[in-house]
This record gives sequence, C-alpha cells and structure tokens, in this order.
Amino acid sequence: MNKRRFLQTSLGLGAAAMFGMAVHGRTSVAVSEPAPGPWHERSLVALGTVLSLRLAHENAAHAERALDAAVATIHHIESQMSLFRPDSALSQLNRDGQLRQPDADLLRILQMSQDVAQRSDGAFDVTVQPLWRVFEQAQREGRLPTPAEVGQARERVGWRGLDVATDQIRLLRAGMALSLNGVAQGYAADRVRETLQRHGIEHALIDTGEWTSLGRPATGRDWTLGIASPQDESQMLARLALRGRSLATSADNQTFFSADHRHHHIFDPHTGYSPTGLSGVTVAASSCALADALTKVMFVAGYEGALKLATQWQVDVLVVDKKGRWSATPGMGLA
Repeated sequence: MNKRRFLQTSLGLGAAAMFGMAVHGRTSVAVSEPAPGPWHERSLVALGTVLSLRLAHENAAHAERALDAAVATIHHIESQMSLFRPDSALSQLNRDGQLRQPDADLLRILQMSQDVAQRSDGAFDVTVQPLWRVFEQAQREGRLPTPAEVGQARERVGWRGLDVATDQIRLLRAGMALSLNGVAQGYAADRVRETLQRHGIEHALIDTGEWTSLGRPATGRDWTLGIASPQDESQMLARLALRGRSLATSADNQTFFSADHRHHHIFDPHTGYSPTGLSGVTVAASSCALADALTKVMFVAGYEGALKLATQWQVDVLVVDKKGRWSATPGMGLA
C-alpha cells in the first residue's frame, strides 16, 4: 500500500510551514532548522512506505546510536507484521493458519486489535485480508468484484475467528488471513518513541506513515501538523498542535479500486465494501497504534457517528465527507 501523506510538518521558532507537493504518494516538506538542536535525521523504506525520524541531541554519536536502535526496532516490526515480506511472521501465519510462540510485538498488536474489534462491534477487524485480495484481483482484471465474490470473501472475515494466545495464534476457519496494514505503522511509531526514550532522547518527530513526537521543536512551541484535503492535497484543511499526542490519518485516495474512490482500501467488515460517507479521518490519541486503528472505526461510523464516538474512545477526531465538508471535535487542537 502506498501511504499518502495528509499530515505535514510545521517546525521551528516562528517558522512558517512550507507545504510541499505530493511526490509518489508522499509530500515533500521544506522547513527551517528548529531549536533545540542540533538535529539528526534518518529515512528508510519499510512497512510499505518511506519513514522519517528526526531527533535532537547535542552528542552526534549518541544521536546516531539512538537512530540505529530506532531503525532496528522498525526492521523487527516489519519482520513480524509486513505483508510485503513472504518471510514475515504474519505471512507465515496466513500461509499456515497458525503460528507457535509468537513474538511479543506481534502478540501485543494482535491483542490490542482484538480489543478494538470487540469494543467497536467489529468495525475494526484485522481479518479483512480476504476482502483486499478479492478487490485487488478484480482490479488486476480491470473490473470490480461481483457481489458473489465479495460475499465469498466476507465468509472468511471475522475477528472472532482469530484466536490469540501467548503460546499460539490460530486462524479458526479455512481461507482466513490477516492484514496489519491498518495498525502496524501506528504501532511502529509507538515502539520507536519508546526506543528513543530509552536512549535518553527528549525531542523527536517520528513519521512512520503516522505521527508521534517527543518534547518540542522549539522553546514555547509545539509540534504542529497540517492536514491536507483528501480531494485536493494542495489545499490545507487545518493545522493541528500535537500536545503530546499521536496522530493517524486515513483517506479514500490513499489506495483505491475505482476512479471515484467509492471503493478503496478501508473496508466495512459487516458489508464487505468501503464505507461511503467519508473521504478522510484523522484521529489524535495517546497511542499511535490506537489512533491508527480508530481511523477505520470512524470511517465505518460516518460523519456524525465519528464525532460522537470520539467521546466514547476518549480521542479527538477530524472528519471529511465526500463533498469536502469537514468538522473536528473541540479537543482536536486546531492551530
């Protein structure tokens, strides 16, 4: 999946955001060098996108060691959760239907995913991979899947068919398969933040396709991100102050199966099709993994439903409908 960029960074003491143009599904952002510093950066390709890490530390060697540890954390997560790697633990689970002695990271993300699935009545469901496969196959053939094909795929979807235990993970029905594309990038952001904290890093901006941070970009300032319109990436809808939270975003033009974006990479597991009401969702939460998962829950809930659900989940939400109308919960932190 190519993760399109709708959040762009505004950094620095009095620095204005230089909102860039989307490049290969990403956005190029020019910023002035912020304080405190000096700042050190690392970029890499993982989890199906380009990741960027930026941190401040006065000792360059220490900063490089912290970045090395963060990259190792990302590579480990990819080895567990990537569908792009046939040797990943997730790919093995999908092939064999079971995985013995699962890694702690894989276990942790699946336990969280199952909790969100239960609390959302299945609006978030990591077992939607059969739906992805049927839409992807039809797209290769220049068409949409038939209702019968979607119905057959839906029979292999259902979070209750996933058994997660500390010693074994099992898929309880033939033909089931998992995708963690809807939560792994957020989880990676959380784990990178933990890694940097263990290395004594106090100020950092972490972009794994979703966003989290440590500290600040400058004295008296906050990390501020801009949200671009899903209909026109050159237009900014709002600027958000992170306030120590994490942000995740999903939109119907990230990966889609029809030119009108009616059919895209977010599925309502109850219908087998994409939710039709929204074009984009951004969630701010204490956990980036949770924010990432909840963008899908909010997509299924729709415009008014998402705004109401934010209180239940104790998060903040910005939603954009298909006509470009948008609204945010009061705590979103519009700058």
